[in-house]
Amino acid sequence: MTMTTYRPRAVLFDLDGTLIDSIPDIQEALNDALAERDIDPFDRASVRVMVGGGTGILLERALLRRGVSIEDTERDRLVSRFLEFYEPRASRLTTLLPGAPEALAACRRRGMKVGLVTNKPAAPSRSILEAFGLLADFDLIVGGDAGPAKKPNPDLLLHAAERLDLSAGSCLFVGDSENDVEAARGADMPVAAVENGYTQLSMDEMAPTYRLASLHDLDALLEALPQV
Repeated sequence: MTMTTYRPRAVLFDLDGTLIDSIPDIQEALNDALAERDIDPFDRASVRVMVGGGTGILLERALLRRGVSIEDTERDRLVSRFLEFYEPRASRLTTLLPGAPEALAACRRRGMKVGLVTNKPAAPSRSILEAFGLLADFDLIVGGDAGPAKKPNPDLLLHAAERLDLSAGSCLFVGDSENDVEAARGADMPVAAVENGYTQLSMDEMAPTYRLASLHDLDALLEALPQV
């Protein structure tokens, strides 16, 4: 991946595992949807390693772990049912991760554009940000239902950069998982990975451009990069 030597003009953030800990609400909605089909529930640790690919992938992983096979039409109904459970309460148990508001404020203070690029659908993403008073900090929200292929495909990131009228290389993506790093690598976009995210891989295995112990460190990273 090409490492930028200049301060980015925009910072794009992942949502789950980067800005928020959403596992408790996802777990409840998943288990409620599965319970209607008499499928055993999952604990939070199990859900944590299944998220990251979007709602459809989450349900596929859950069914696979339970040894359940269903037709595509039934899977689509299950996805819809999960969203019916999840969207009305997407911020009930969800919490902000340390440094999230400060990281967004640091970007705004430096005059950078701020975007959200997530595999989660846009509607619950917006409602979560609004619940925490962060929606106004974003110039752009690109959800997994925007049209382009989801991460780890780079298309969502490229779509976001295009909408901001910027090159991918002039943006910085902040994420937490191998999906985020792989998507950024495919887009030729520098990526900062936050430790302790929704991944089983180490930082060395993911090999992001930059490493952040927490979002509190983003301001120092931006300060260290020279302006164009």
